[in-house]
Amino acid sequence: MRDGVAKPRVLLVEDDRELAGMLAELLADVGYETEVAHDGQRGLHLGLTGHYDVMIIDRRLPVLDGLELLRRLRARAVTTRVLVLSALGEVADRVAGLDAGADDYLVKPFATDELLARVRALLRRGKPRDELLAFGELTFEVSTRAVRVGGELLGLSGREADVLELLMRNARRVVTREQAIATIWGGAATANVVDRYVSNLRRKLADVAQIDTVRGVGFVLR
Repeated sequence: MRDGVAKPRVLLVEDDRELAGMLAELLADVGYETEVAHDGQRGLHLGLTGHYDVMIIDRRLPVLDGLELLRRLRARAVTTRVLVLSALGEVADRVAGLDAGADDYLVKPFATDELLARVRALLRRGKPRDELLAFGELTFEVSTRAVRVGGELLGLSGREADVLELLMRNARRVVTREQAIATIWGGAATANVVDRYVSNLRRKLADVAQIDTVRGVGFVLR
């Protein structure tokens, strides 16, 4: 905190350790608190569990590609402003980055003054408005993960909330088990795990919503 004001927090995901160190030092010099990850998997973990004002994500990362990392963050309703860095600078490359959920795209090599200017521009835009999902009496505050029924808070585990969010975003449409596994568990789960969480949700939401099983396919919130 500087002069009583919290420093903007930046997540930097960059596998080039020399460049990452230089950028982290540069950001610190202008008053930002920076956390660094050197691969996409670590970046995903920090992005899902930490609170940042801006993320700077390299496109070509080990373990998990930068654009796939960005897609997974957006699929989990992480709305933090993101600047993608990449040596790929063709129009199609920039379009792919923006379509994956980036707010800005900067081609390498770049001038540090331009990078700082783009970060400042993202900070001026602020955080996107908090999203509220609604389905009948059921509401889901995306930023806080709070689920309410008729205004009363409903106790759900983190994973139960994740499954419910996916169902609410696709209300009245079938969500396949494969879709749930990829979106929520990053591919590291089984159909039985999904079924167990859906069963828990079905019990807790029995009075306000119906979760039907589509045999051999998945589930639908009605």
